Amino acid sequence: MNPDELKSRTKKLSLEIIHIVETLPITRSANAIVNQLLRSGTSVGANYRAAYRARSRADFASKAGIAIEEADETMYWMELLCESGLVPKERLSVLIEEANELISILTASVITARANLKK
Repeated sequence: MNPDELKSRTKKLSLEIIHIVETLPITRSANAIVNQLLRSGTSVGANYRAAYRARSRADFASKAGIAIEEADETMYWMELLCESGLVPKERLSVLIEEANELISILTASVITARANLKK
């Protein structure tokens, strides 16, 4: 996958999360989870864009690592929404799968970048 495709996918994830959170119920627990989901979900793309503009492979690996952490946190909040019964799992399953795929892609990129550092 090329960097532009990955930028597009991370932005699409952010936009989908924005659309989902706007439709969720307004309760104390939902609001707490939604705020966290919105922050982590939208930062995946922002952190990948920062990694894309990195000054070195080490800088890339560091910034992409943050994007991985944010994607994993995003999965956590979506899982919590489903397991708490606030949102049917079917509604978030595609987004959870996409976040998981992004984690795999970014992890492979970081591993490659770190391996290239050792050469």
